[in-house]
Amino acid sequence: MRNLFKGAVALQCCVLLIVAGTVQAADEPAEVFVYGTYSVCDLTGQDRADEIFMQLDKPIYDAAVADGTLSSYSYYAHHTGGKWRRGMFFVAPSIAELLDAQKKIGEQIDAKNADLNTEASQICNEHEDYIWRSVAGKTGNAEPGNAVFSVYFVCDSRESQADALVKQVIAPVYDKMVDDEKLTSWGYLEHIVGGHVRRIATMSATDMKSLMAARSEINQALSDNPLAEAFTGICSAHEDYMWEVKARGSR
Repeated sequence: MRNLFKGAVALQCCVLLIVAGTVQAADEPAEVFVYGTYSVCDLTGQDRADEIFMQLDKPIYDAAVADGTLSSYSYYAHHTGGKWRRGMFFVAPSIAELLDAQKKIGEQIDAKNADLNTEASQICNEHEDYIWRSVAGKTGNAEPGNAVFSVYFVCDSRESQADALVKQVIAPVYDKMVDDEKLTSWGYLEHIVGGHVRRIATMSATDMKSLMAARSEINQALSDNPLAEAFTGICSAHEDYMWEVKARGSR
């Protein structure tokens, strides 16, 4: 596993066997969709953007969770990584519900204080929007972690094979880390709408040091596993981010 999923060699025969053996369970959980907005911000004003979010946006997102419009939301601040400085994410059971929520919440924010909303938009004046669907993951019983490590993958046409590898080979390693409370959660999501990134692998822990220790242990557990290596033969380009969770809400 390189970074989260290391390696570069695909074992085509074994991969195809795994894909053929992946079936949808009758009691599989309901689908989860995520709307993500990744913003590029003026570094000198990003703290002010956070203040505006807490004052203006957060109460509206909290209300949307409370009334069932959203399942959850979270607001991230850049710690380490590329050009994105802030991430805003909200979750619903369908794409239609995501889009309805986006429209409703956007109108409420603008109606509450259009001037503050404009100020925040001027600070973070460039963004990319994505819609993701959850493919695999697990959340533990501990309090949600405030440190997040996300890997954004660009993949070739064998994406379904990569997904099967994650479910059958890689997921058990991450699940055990959650069970052992070394991670608070992990997830793997597929692209539905948006830019060039096709898959996300993300994990959270209580703090950055714990997060990086868990990452090191996962890399070691998957080291020299040819099936784990096959994943990055398919999703061979990536970008890493470390995020700090600034706000969240869930049912």
